[in-house]
Amino acid sequence: MIFFYVGIALRKTGQHSGTAQKYFGIPCQVVYESIVEQIKRWRTMAGCTMGGQKCLYKLESASVHFIAAKHTTPFKKYVDDITFQLVSYQFFTHCHVSAMSVSESWYVVKDHGTNYCNLYNLLEGSGLTEARGYREVTSDFLCTQRSSANCTIY
Repeated sequence: MIFFYVGIALRKTGQHSGTAQKYFGIPCQVVYESIVEQIKRWRTMAGCTMGGQKCLYKLESASVHFIAAKHTTPFKKYVDDITFQLVSYQFFTHCHVSAMSVSESWYVVKDHGTNYCNLYNLLEGSGLTEARGYREVTSDFLCTQRSSANCTIY
């Protein structure tokens, strides 16, 4: 089994980001539809009335191979750019997703794992973290403050 990862995160010094590789034992079409629907569900402030940041997502573009979105934090109004690159494997029965969230704000000192949570919350909210064969590969090096992230808050 060979995986190709196309895409390099270029960021300014100090700019926070999160990059994660996600693997699913389901077709990319299902993953794509689930992510896009979740972004649309969380487009308003409704998901943040009790705290947290599961709101204010905006779909920028979408195809079965690539999804681009933005997330605005509800209180400080920071904006993060989110991308999902989807690649089928094992005769289109499995899906590999290269996910990335990058803060547009270069001056934020700590992001508390917000960029990791941008990615995780969409997958968890859509039910994809419970999908057959779900596996995630990331680290604190790839995702700022990932190990201390509290995705119920961020």
